[in-house]
Amino acid sequence: MSTMASAPEGRFTLDEERRDSDHVSFLKHRRWRWAKAATIISIVAILSYVLVDVEPRHNGGSWYGYTLGTIGAGLIVWLSLLGVRKRNMSEGRWSLKAWTSAHVYLGLALIVIGTLHTGFQLGWNVHTLAWVLMMVVIISGLYGIFAYATLPAEISSNRRQMTKGEMLDALAAIDRQLENAAQPLGREDADLVIAALEQDPFDFGLGARLTNSYRNCRTIAALDHFGVSGHDEALGKVVSLLRKRRAQLDQIRRQMRLRAMLDVWLYIHVPVTIALLAALTAHIVSVFYYW
Repeated sequence: MSTMASAPEGRFTLDEERRDSDHVSFLKHRRWRWAKAATIISIVAILSYVLVDVEPRHNGGSWYGYTLGTIGAGLIVWLSLLGVRKRNMSEGRWSLKAWTSAHVYLGLALIVIGTLHTGFQLGWNVHTLAWVLMMVVIISGLYGIFAYATLPAEISSNRRQMTKGEMLDALAAIDRQLENAAQPLGREDADLVIAALEQDPFDFGLGARLTNSYRNCRTIAALDHFGVSGHDEALGKVVSLLRKRRAQLDQIRRQMRLRAMLDVWLYIHVPVTIALLAALTAHIVSVFYYW
């Protein structure tokens, strides 16, 4: 009886542990397992660099340089497989969370391994190019970690419990009111409102989204034209609706900016990773060719 009673309790404990682990950030996975591993690897690399005597000096072509280079190249190839791993999600020792945690911390360890591999001998060649591309990949990855740690909360706050569709519906409702309110206006004033309504509010480049700078926004231009002075009843209603439209556009554009900031690092990280693999291949081939 005691054995039968203990089995469900044991399963419940395992389920609890699994649920707890699901809420732990990948950075803290298994009590910072991969952070500790990367720190140990980096310390060993630094100590060995200081203690190992290489004549005439440390460089990528020494036996020690080849050792670090082999480790670094292997890590780069392995870390680049994260995208493949994401398409094959599973639980267990090598869950996606574990893989991502290792990806981050071993990637940081590459700064030490890759730099010590060069022996601090950098120049205008394919070897230095590979090192520079590696650093760009790592730095862009660090930005990605920062973005995913901070921006989702801002995105959620800016939404104000509205979905994307609801924000667009609110804008469309204001536009319908504006179209009706502009009917009594004179030709010049009405044309400004119509121009604002006809402009695609999303037809701006990535730069505008990231900087939240919309200098050619016709809604803002219309408000600037009407100014803040007194208006008659018809124009006053139009100005009030234009202000509502601008406020709604500001919310949508802030959302677009936050989403762009969340995703923009991938436009650097992924292509430069591919370039890094190409430069790494050229680096290895040239080393063996001139060996």
